[in-house]
Amino acid sequence: MAAAPIYLDHQASTPCDPKVVAAMAPHWNEEFANPSSRSHLPGLAAAGQVEQAREVMAASFGVPPESMVFTSGATEANNLAIKGLCEARMARGRHLITVATEHRAVLDPCRYLEKMGFCLTVLPVEADGLLDPARLEAALQPDTVLVSVMAANNEIGVLQPLAAIGALCRSHGAAFHCDAAQLVGHQQLKPLQLGIDLLSCSGHKFYGPKGCGALVVADGIELAAQLHGGGQEGGRRSGSLSTPLVVGLAAALQFALFDASEREQRLGLLRDQLWRGLQQLGGMQLNGALQPRLAHNLNITVAGVNGTRLHSNLKKRLAVSGGSACSSATGEPSHVLLALGRSRLEAAASVRFGLGRSTTETQISATLEWFSQVLANLR
Repeated sequence: MAAAPIYLDHQASTPCDPKVVAAMAPHWNEEFANPSSRSHLPGLAAAGQVEQAREVMAASFGVPPESMVFTSGATEANNLAIKGLCEARMARGRHLITVATEHRAVLDPCRYLEKMGFCLTVLPVEADGLLDPARLEAALQPDTVLVSVMAANNEIGVLQPLAAIGALCRSHGAAFHCDAAQLVGHQQLKPLQLGIDLLSCSGHKFYGPKGCGALVVADGIELAAQLHGGGQEGGRRSGSLSTPLVVGLAAALQFALFDASEREQRLGLLRDQLWRGLQQLGGMQLNGALQPRLAHNLNITVAGVNGTRLHSNLKKRLAVSGGSACSSATGEPSHVLLALGRSRLEAAASVRFGLGRSTTETQISATLEWFSQVLANLR
């Protein structure tokens, strides 16, 4: 039986921490009551677990508990933030700004609003994948109601200048939304200190459960609900919350932040080892700035090979991707790499490595060995 591939796609999804699974366990079939059913003790107990998780999440972000809105993940959180804010502020203006390298869960809601009559500005990035704040300042208008810029890119890992962006938004009266799905749990993040009004995250990006995420909403930020029904989450997101998932989300964030610094240092060294080894094979181009960048991310374009054949061979022993999980599903070349100036053929011959807790030096060596063999055959 063939050995399992070396998993290097942690930016698509991380395994659920066993300690998180244990924290969720009682709430599946023992303490299973609906947290909205507060007319009896089991329901009140479930509600108490949800509120405790809310307090844990809020403390990690440095915000009051009422700022936390639980969602099904970052995609829903992004939609609630972008569409909810713009719909609530229609009387104040109909201009919004985002960046060409954003996740589809940001770009698609923005384009939906454009079809609904909003004016959308999509800013380009520099060749290193970073947004020049001067471009944002030039694009801000008196009727700009929202700016959406991600914290860490899901494909190339670059870290955008959040404080500078937040300051510009503040000075122009525009709300600042940040898709922080790739950064939460890997670095400490205090959105209010950075001028962020709305921040999205998703549990399965930091060793938590799939199907649960959150939106941090700063005080005074109004949102039009996108899900209507029971009026849960302060009327901002209707639907019965999953107690086990919410408990798991909060536990995962606690555990992830506990070892975040050590993990960042260790994975940064392994990432650099991988990059040095790949460079020795020749024809490697780094996608995105090496700094500032997530320590567990590496994205390269391989010269002189067919992208389809490259990935077909790599997947026999490696679990890597050519971009986001969403772009992989559609078969389209990465819009992020195209925004960096790569051709469609270059984008197809690109590889994203996402390291994680389970990544070892032995795995990195084995990855380089297999990569070398594949290139020798293809070239």
